[in-house]
Amino acid sequence: MTQATLPAKAAASGTSAGSDPRARRAARRRDTLHWIAVHSLGLAAAAFFVLPFVFVFLTAVMSDNQALTRDLWPHPWQWSNFRTVWDTPGFLTWWRNTLIYAVAGTVLTVVSSLPVAYALAKFRFRGRNLVMVMVISTMMLPPQVVIIPMYLFWTKQMGMDGSLWPLIIPLAFGDAFTIFLLRQFLLTIPKEYTEAAKVDGCGELRTMLTVVVPMIRPALAAVALFQFFYCWNDYFGPQIYASSNPAAWTLSYGLESFKGAHHTNWNLTMAATVLVMAPVIVVFFFAQKAFIEGVTLTGVKG
Repeated sequence: MTQATLPAKAAASGTSAGSDPRARRAARRRDTLHWIAVHSLGLAAAAFFVLPFVFVFLTAVMSDNQALTRDLWPHPWQWSNFRTVWDTPGFLTWWRNTLIYAVAGTVLTVVSSLPVAYALAKFRFRGRNLVMVMVISTMMLPPQVVIIPMYLFWTKQMGMDGSLWPLIIPLAFGDAFTIFLLRQFLLTIPKEYTEAAKVDGCGELRTMLTVVVPMIRPALAAVALFQFFYCWNDYFGPQIYASSNPAAWTLSYGLESFKGAHHTNWNLTMAATVLVMAPVIVVFFFAQKAFIEGVTLTGVKG
């Protein structure tokens, strides 16, 4: 077979395949069906997660007689339910306590965990891997296992019963989960950056603050959001330490009390639930880009 006949046959075969209208219609049909199937599954999954929130919100703006009836659409829209919940004695105090707990806990956790993660990722010393194993092993210990000695220490020895300080102060000594995530992210940063900073005369602390911290902002945002959500939704801790003092209750624990007092007023209970969920949803909505980027990039190298 000559070289001249090869391009001619290839062109003929390509022309015959590309000029077949039935093949093109079949390909377009497959692409269309694939697009419909993928988007249908996506819409079904989105509806599965969104519908409970829609139900809670619609119930929150219903009247007392309409809530939990067959009529799923409020008429009229009773926005005053949110005002009624907000004016409930103690609700503003629960909000303030939760905000203090979440913000202080997040700041203390990030500030105390970052130096530990930096040392475990960038320093070379004997027993570094053993220390990391010990840090990770603490995550395997449920808090219920040590709650009795911790409760006796904070209430009997330190006299902090009826407050949130037993939950806030320990966060100033680092968190194993935060240390692990930050270390995994720090391992992805080339050592040339830190070595260049040291050549310019920077110490370890200055290198960490001026060189490393700007490079790990997505990871810091991710761990900060994790800790903020945990503190905001924490029910077990406030129940143990603050249950004896209503002035120290948080939203998660106060909502249970509100539900018990208004167990027949489901519209008010749902309105209170919306007010508790709203800050978390708003924070995640504005920080989702940094959060997703931090979670995606963390754990690339170990």
